[in-house]
Amino acid sequence: MKSSTKDQAEGMFHEVKGRVKEIAGKLSDNPKLEGEGTGEKVAGKIQGKIGELKKVLEQ
Repeated sequence: MKSSTKDQAEGMFHEVKGRVKEIAGKLSDNPKLEGEGTGEKVAGKIQGKIGELKKVLEQ
């Protein structure tokens, strides 16, 4: 698997995982969990963008 594709896939995974944590934090009234989810979601978006950038630079 190419590095760019791997970054995009992992980024998507972290975005989804972060979103689930964020929702769980809101539902359980746990601001710490909600914050962790938001952070992980943002990190996933960044990793996905890095994968997109690598894909463009490989061509």
